[in-house]
Amino acid sequence: MKLTSCKMAAASTANFFTTSTAPCNSKPYMVSKSKSFGLRFNSPNYLRSFSGLKAATSVNCESESSFLGKESTAALRDSFAPKAVKQNRDTVTRFQPRASFKVEILGATGGIGQPLALLIKMSPLVSTLHLYDIANVRGVTADLSHCNTPSQVLDFTGTAELPNSLKGVDVVVIPAGVPRKPGMTRDDLFNINANIVKDLVEAVADTCPDAFIHIISNPVNSTVPIAAEVLKQKGVYDPKKLFGVTTPDVVRANTFVAQKKNLKLIDVDVPVVGGHAGITILPLLSKIKPSVSLTDEEVEELTVRIQNAGTEVVDAKAGAGSATLSMAYAAARFMESSLRALDGDSDVYECSYVQSELTELPFFASRVKLGKNGVEAVIPSDLQGLTEYEAKALEALKPELKASIEKGVAFANKQPVAA
Repeated sequence: MKLTSCKMAAASTANFFTTSTAPCNSKPYMVSKSKSFGLRFNSPNYLRSFSGLKAATSVNCESESSFLGKESTAALRDSFAPKAVKQNRDTVTRFQPRASFKVEILGATGGIGQPLALLIKMSPLVSTLHLYDIANVRGVTADLSHCNTPSQVLDFTGTAELPNSLKGVDVVVIPAGVPRKPGMTRDDLFNINANIVKDLVEAVADTCPDAFIHIISNPVNSTVPIAAEVLKQKGVYDPKKLFGVTTPDVVRANTFVAQKKNLKLIDVDVPVVGGHAGITILPLLSKIKPSVSLTDEEVEELTVRIQNAGTEVVDAKAGAGSATLSMAYAAARFMESSLRALDGDSDVYECSYVQSELTELPFFASRVKLGKNGVEAVIPSDLQGLTEYEAKALEALKPELKASIEKGVAFANKQPVAA
């Protein structure tokens, strides 16, 4: 079998593909055009030459492990349109990317926005990428437009161009705001970032109210409730389409557990629930897949490190910024999952901070199933059968998360939206 695509990501990241044919060491087979399909593979032979969407060497399909995790999705399901042709008496299945979605990054020139733009530019599902910020957008757009991937990149600068930038957009991702500095908590960012998120979400509500909205701007525990209240005031709130991006916590948990237990990283899946700050981040280490044995000391050590991972980066950068590359990586993974869901993939699961009834809190991060209309289901099973440590940690996080939610709601209700 020959494939016109191969995945360039690793460790449950977004799908990055190539379009030249690469041989795969498996028997040829036909793919039905009417049925969803998936291919799981892991290559030990990494591509030696990669430019844009062209691969120069082969990839062997040997492992059944998916880069997105066994419960997340079949690796290439519905991201490509299959076309079977005959060549030299062999059946060859070719896949052509269906680039059909328009994505916008609000805050595209910042530390998260720029690498996130690059990663999204590599997605075969993106036809148009809009970059918006208050300054320096043209240069970033010119630079990114030189990458030989299919999506078109357009720049928009300043509030006057914001409404036009949002026209027809399918997914809006918001990393805009100021980063944390040493000694700052996410709540220290509240007064600045809360106003930024409020103004941007107002524009989204006015121009593309049906779009998926991905909130990255911290403190996520408060900015997502702010966004919800703004959308309610505008009369366009759809809780299924508003997401707090907590994927960085999952990415970090997967990485730290794999390192600690010497596991194959792409096979590790750790659900992370709660919120996206300090003790509200609760990795459910008893639910790790594949199942591993951890001592009480290891559970404590890993939990604390995952909760403080953002601070670990802030301190290491010593005033030069906060976590940007890992944030962009995680946000790109969540973006790709959303796009695949919009494209019809029926097997897409991610952890996200959403409106929820899993607990008494109105917003809660947990594993959700994504579909064409947003959240199709909030998965309750992860909160069942918790260990004593996890159960206590869950109860301990609730007061802090509740306070953050109420702070966001109160802010939004004191700040009337523009007509």
